[in-house]
Amino acid sequence: MSFWDHLEELRKTVIRIVAILGVTFICTTIYVDQITEWLLRPLRASLHDSKSGIIVYHSIFEKAWVQVDVSIWWAIMISSPLWFYQIWKFIKPGLHDHEIRAVKPFMILGLMLFLGGMAFGYYVAFPFGFKFLSMIGVGDVQANINLRDYISTSSQILLFLGIIFQFPNILLILGFMGLVTKQLLRKFRRYVYVGLSIIAAIFSPPDVISMLSVWIPLCILYEVGVLAVAWVVHPYLYRVHMKENKK
Repeated sequence: MSFWDHLEELRKTVIRIVAILGVTFICTTIYVDQITEWLLRPLRASLHDSKSGIIVYHSIFEKAWVQVDVSIWWAIMISSPLWFYQIWKFIKPGLHDHEIRAVKPFMILGLMLFLGGMAFGYYVAFPFGFKFLSMIGVGDVQANINLRDYISTSSQILLFLGIIFQFPNILLILGFMGLVTKQLLRKFRRYVYVGLSIIAAIFSPPDVISMLSVWIPLCILYEVGVLAVAWVVHPYLYRVHMKENKK
């Protein structure tokens, strides 16, 4: 393909992605109340059990803006497999057959890890975090939790966790590229932990408990990545090396 043919294909890909996002945005707008109720469920359960606060909104337009925020955020997240597939279709013709076969498992694993990260946030981190935070501190006080702040923050956290859960996948890719080994990952473990603590401090509320709730899962994901490199990458590269020696 010529340069202009590539540009034309890129233009079509962008149009398809915009169309996918537009259609998904319409769908999330239709079901925005159900999505919002789903997001509120862990917080409401915690507030009901602890009787420690209520959910409020501070202006007449705030509930409408909440619907817009939910529709946009969840249109992006729900449609992500489809527009990632469009990007893959654009890149695929420039790859060799063995490269295509090598990339596909990582795409599937990446989707599974993204969904796993969101599920971890909703079913584990949210209930535990809300329950713990409601128990600490003085008693006999009520919290007025802003609806828009909670919805926006919870959506961002779920998206962040979905991305962060790609950590083992990234280490696998780097391992197959020969950029990291299990020995190297174990050697630099302490430095990685320090770096992850900085990331946790940046992307978590300014308290130790919240920071630890982000830092500990990051460290676990790193260790999962190290084990994946040791148990998957090294045996595979060893078999490839042995085959080449026989030839």
